Amino acid sequence: MTVPALQAVGVSASLGGVEVLHGVNLALPAARWTCIVGPNGAGKSTLLKVLAGLLPHIGEVRLLGQPLLALASRQRARQLAWLGQNEGSAEDLSAWDVAMLGRLPHQAWLAAPSAADHTAVEQALRATQAWEWRGRPLSQLSGGERQRVLLARALAVQAQVLLMDEPLANLDPPHQADWLRLVREQVAAGQTVISVLHEISLALQADELVILAQGRVAWQGARAEPATHRALEQVFDERIAIHPLAGQWVALPT
Repeated sequence: MTVPALQAVGVSASLGGVEVLHGVNLALPAARWTCIVGPNGAGKSTLLKVLAGLLPHIGEVRLLGQPLLALASRQRARQLAWLGQNEGSAEDLSAWDVAMLGRLPHQAWLAAPSAADHTAVEQALRATQAWEWRGRPLSQLSGGERQRVLLARALAVQAQVLLMDEPLANLDPPHQADWLRLVREQVAAGQTVISVLHEISLALQADELVILAQGRVAWQGARAEPATHRALEQVFDERIAIHPLAGQWVALPT
């Protein structure tokens, strides 16, 4: 039996004293791209943060079969990389230095970056097309450029599992297409990608969808399954409809 990349067992979580997730049970397959979708307030970002170990919760999260919170912080940081919404970094840091932060879990305390660290950072910056401005500080970059540098930082970790919350923020359509290509490359190399997206048509290019509604899993299934499409339409109150287009699936307003 294949071990899930991430698993939630009876997970509940609260924000500001209000329970947002209610007994979530979920198994996310390894070496696949799973996209978490749902209406505003469904608990998507909260679930992703719980899976990353960033929010206190009731129940258990397992990373590659092991209890997440039982792992040493450095081991967890090597196996799981995170890209959150509206993340910042020191404005005076260069794009290179920001991407190098992704290598900290691999470095001894106060040790200089190794040749492997330099190689990983260069590969990540080139993959996100941020290599040209590697020497520029974040304060001189546009929103889309900053987002690509932060994505490079996450890629530089070379973790087995990559969690991304609204990673397409500030990216124009060509760079959204580049992001999709990157995700497919990561999955083809055996990594697991789990993302939260608001763009339903882009989410429908994932391998699997997890559909949340009111803090609970309404459905989990493959993108092409009719039941997945029906669950999407229902959770958005029939205000969208899923249609085939040019060999893909798109969500159109009804």
